[in-house]
Amino acid sequence: MSIEKLIKNCKKQDLKSQEKLYHLFSHKLFAVSLKYSKNYAEAEDNLQDAFITIFKKMKQFCFKGSFEGWMKRIVINTALQRYRKQQHVFEIVHEERIEQPEVELQEEEIPLKFLLQIIQELPDRYRMVFNLYALDGYSHKEIAETMSISVGTSKSNLARARGILKQKIEESQKKNNVQSV
Repeated sequence: MSIEKLIKNCKKQDLKSQEKLYHLFSHKLFAVSLKYSKNYAEAEDNLQDAFITIFKKMKQFCFKGSFEGWMKRIVINTALQRYRKQQHVFEIVHEERIEQPEVELQEEEIPLKFLLQIIQELPDRYRMVFNLYALDGYSHKEIAETMSISVGTSKSNLARARGILKQKIEESQKKNNVQSV
């Protein structure tokens, strides 16, 4: 069955088609959800909520643009909505932008698993801004609007996230150099 036919059947709320669609895209979308979630369990919850939204809003998809991109946006927005609900009590005042030097790393490659782990360990706000900017290509203006923060705060959070990541990478490289001696 073509993806177009599958989408049309999902729009008719055909449960078998919805199940096929879920199985077809759940792994890719879970990876997106995990980037924006505190942990594995929250990523599962966000993915489930996102699929509920996808199936509810399926009729809004008009076959313009990428269907996978449309679903990815819903997953990201679902995670951001959960984040906003959790953070409403912790409003942070505008932060000044902190300039961080460019990250200079040794020539050796950094394992992807390690990078994903240290990104996951970032404080929530820093992780969200870093993922939106560095991994998903959002502008600071878009991030500010999406997260209800100022552009300056977005830039500051990105700089701080990069600083934390740089420090963790450098620590890991020093540790590896000591072990290899």
